[in-house]
Amino acid sequence: MSTATPDTPAPSPSRGTFLVISQVYVPDPASVGQHMADAAAEMAARGYRVIAYASARGYDDPSQQYPKRETLEGVDVQRFALSSFGKSSIKVRLLGQMLFLIQCIAKGLFIRDLRGILVSTSPPMASIASTILSKVRGVPVKFWAMDLNPDQMIAMHMIKEGSFPARVFDFLNRQLLRGASDVVALDRFMLERLNRKVEVTDKSEVFPPWPHDDHLERVAHADNPFRREHGLDGKFVVMYSGNHSPANPIATVIDAARALKDDDSIVFMFIGGGLQKEAVEKAIAEGCTNIRSLPYQPMESLRYSLSAADMHVVTVGDEVVGIVHPCKIYGAMAVGRPVLTFGPERCHLADLVGEYEIGRHIAHGRVDDAVQAIRDMAAMPESERLAMGDRAAAVVREKLSKRVLCARFADICERGLPGAAPAAVGSAL
Repeated sequence: MSTATPDTPAPSPSRGTFLVISQVYVPDPASVGQHMADAAAEMAARGYRVIAYASARGYDDPSQQYPKRETLEGVDVQRFALSSFGKSSIKVRLLGQMLFLIQCIAKGLFIRDLRGILVSTSPPMASIASTILSKVRGVPVKFWAMDLNPDQMIAMHMIKEGSFPARVFDFLNRQLLRGASDVVALDRFMLERLNRKVEVTDKSEVFPPWPHDDHLERVAHADNPFRREHGLDGKFVVMYSGNHSPANPIATVIDAARALKDDDSIVFMFIGGGLQKEAVEKAIAEGCTNIRSLPYQPMESLRYSLSAADMHVVTVGDEVVGIVHPCKIYGAMAVGRPVLTFGPERCHLADLVGEYEIGRHIAHGRVDDAVQAIRDMAAMPESERLAMGDRAAAVVREKLSKRVLCARFADICERGLPGAAPAAVGSAL
């Protein structure tokens, strides 16, 4: 995790100021904030004065408070009060987002020597601030599409397609997509959805978010304190680690755990938080002693918790392909573990599993298939499982590492900035 040096001034600018707008930012554990921080740090390392606007309170837990201002890896992080009130309802979330964006606009108008703006989809309405600042200050906007709204809210039945909020969101999306100088989509399905709103192929790049592989490495079970601490020695561990979001259904996995509850050699671990955590706790209360539930683990412990698994579970909902990107798969791959993925046949998870032979892909609801896949993997010779994990780790190391992708992303951020040298960006994965 990034280390903070409170109240230390950011490095003297030599190439102008680059603004990052993200309601979520480290040390908040949300993935969007982690990746925005990585990109901001890379831009700071390239000689820009980087300012990040973020919320002073936690995204999932608004009782968590962060310093109003600090320097993290050369980035001047400025956090605003009254910018996050949790996720108890859409109205509460929208209120926090609007107050955050008003503060971004008010401060962003007066940043000295502003050269460019990076914005993602946290908050979904960040397009308002970036579009206004871009037009008033005459600087390019780089849009990193981490997920898509109102598409996600429609798919999750939170709002109706064609409703007033949906039309407003889509209008804002179209304005941002037309105005952005560069658009980065996380997979080919996401680019397809973006192109339905506005054709952006000629100014788009497609590649996934990088794993936090500077915190990840494969730890052998015999050397793993996490396995000892949680009594996992001699067990085959099936792990879901990350946000338990409705966009990533886990019902089939929980049902598979129920079907295997009498097999004491197999343990299911659910690590993280989110709305579906209730379903995990309910299964435990009903007597599934083979299920363990833990909160998010500290970044410095991630190599141990992820390596404690023998197989990782990653899911994407049938209705959200191209809307959200299940980036937790890259952490599982980075620590050299096979994956059991759930989703429709046509999705990014199926692409990865099929192309690189790193696990099994199963449709939601196919509980018997899931049980069989888990039993097959548990019975597989360890050498074969390790070979599968080796293939997964090699893909990350050679194509999807933070070193490769973060540098490539920063090239895009620099492209076309006043005073920036031309940057060549590689072909999409």
